[in-house]
Order: sequence, then C-alpha cells, then structure tokens
Amino acid sequence: MAGVLDSVNQRTQLVGQNRLELLLFTLKGEQTYGINVFKVKEVLQCPPLNEIPNRHPVVRGVAHIRGGTIAVMDMNLSIGRGPLDDIEKCFVIITEYNRSTQGFLVGSVERIININWESIHPPPKGVGKENYLTAVTQIENQMVEIIDVEKILAEVSPLSEEISSGVIEDGIGEKVIQKHILIVDDSMIARKQIQRVVEQMGIKTTLRKDGREALEYLESLVNEGKNVAEELILIISDIEMPEMDGYTFTAEIRANPALASLFIVLHTSLSGVFNEAMVKKVGADSFVAKFHPDDLARLVNDRVLQMTGESLLEENEE
Repeated sequence: MAGVLDSVNQRTQLVGQNRLELLLFTLKGEQTYGINVFKVKEVLQCPPLNEIPNRHPVVRGVAHIRGGTIAVMDMNLSIGRGPLDDIEKCFVIITEYNRSTQGFLVGSVERIININWESIHPPPKGVGKENYLTAVTQIENQMVEIIDVEKILAEVSPLSEEISSGVIEDGIGEKVIQKHILIVDDSMIARKQIQRVVEQMGIKTTLRKDGREALEYLESLVNEGKNVAEELILIISDIEMPEMDGYTFTAEIRANPALASLFIVLHTSLSGVFNEAMVKKVGADSFVAKFHPDDLARLVNDRVLQMTGESLLEENEE
C-alpha cells in the first residue's frame, strides 16, 4: 500500500507542475510519435494475434494478455496509412481509455521523456481538421506528433452520445436559458461528444481547445465587466491539454478572485485514483470519467438544480 501511495504522490506532483511523461514510438519511417504515459498500462513485443470475423479494418486481431483478451489496432492504419509489416517484430502499447483496455500496434518503442505542457502545442493550422494529431512538440530538434487516440477509438468503436431516459429532468435547460457551459478539450472529437450531450439538455455551450485559451477567454469576460459566475453553469475540462493542462487551468482559476467561485469538473480518461488526489489538490469540484453520456448529463443536471436552489429545496422537503 505504501508503494501505491508513493506512486500516486509522485504522479500528482508531476501533473500538478503542468508536466507530463510521453512514451515515444515510431510506426513506419523515422517520424516519432508520442502518447501520455498515464494512458499506458504495458508495452510488450507483439504476441500472436488471432483474427476475428467482421472486425474493423484497423484491428489486426485479438491477443490473450494477462488472462484477458484485447483488440490490437494497427496505429499506422488508424491514422490513414498503410499496415505495419512484420508484426511479429512490432510492439503493442496497451492503453486504457474511457474505462476500456485496448492495444496499439507500433513499429518500435523508443523511450519515455518528461516535458512541460507549455512545450506542447496544438497542431499547425495547415494540417486540416481531419488529421489525427492532438498536439505536437519538439524533442532534440525533432518534431514529435501526439496522436488523438480518442478520435481513433471514436471511429473504430463509436460510443453512444444519447442520454438515457429518466437521467435528466424535463425542461432542465429552461432553468438556465441565459447561461452556458464552457467545454475545454484539445481533442475535437471529445469536444463535440460533450457538446452533443449538453445540447441534448437544451443548454448552450462554449468551446475552447486548451487550458490557456480557456483561461484567456474567462479573463476577457472579467475585463468586459461581466460576472462570470452568473453566466457559466460550470466548466467541463479535460486534463491532458497542450499549453496548459486541466490541473494548472483549475489552479489558475482558483487563484483569481473574479473566477474562484466557478464550478469546475475535470472530465478525463485518466486513472481515477490519481484524479481523486488531484481534484483535492487543485481545488476542482468534481471529476467524471470519459466518456459516459449519462454520467455527464447527471452531473450537469444536478449542478443546474443546485444553482436554482431546487436540490436544496427537495432535500428540505424530505
């Protein structure tokens, strides 16, 4: 138990300093790619793969690993390129996203680096909206491309964005018709997923792609003389973002008297135990794991009732 707690403490210190660790890998050729170590459970030489009928084209097969069966996706195929060759010489990066485990076939795995989020930037505008990058950085004069894994997973195994019946109250959006929710996420797919859930509730949204951009937006509202807490129902923020991560974004909000009272939800596919520690450390109000529309809708529903005083009234009536 002490070892687990030490690990939590080390990782929370890392992310609390606006830093992350990237696992670097290659596919075909010399281009280097990266993935956040937080998402990685294991890296191993590609095991024997069993083909399955009617599988998605990017799924090379399934593997039996540590007593479980996981799908192994060809990362090169996933980003719209050709299949990797000689897969027995390739590696599999086993990751955990959205409460599920999957494997990504890559050509080689290089090393882990520790880097500041400020050194990671959004993809250049010229790459277009259909690219598979969520960010880029430079390591030793070499460009490293960070792949939008959530986009890949949304295409291979689309998640439902529909809210189940009975999860939210009828007319919940009418209670906050003049207010909106700020959604902050570097993945365009993730932003749109959250937006569609919130708009099903009849609530308006504002989108920003990273913590720094979102903070500048909030500060601009303050400079215009607006009461931001009156306009925003809550902020739904990713944790892993270029320029400024969600933890630092939250800490910056809490340090600004004009913004400090905002309700902040960290919405993430990272491990829950680390998030529980960091929610307390940086002062966020809650976190919800990606991507479960009912959980997200329920949290927004409860926040609206809290703002309007109806949840407190119901408790008193009981």
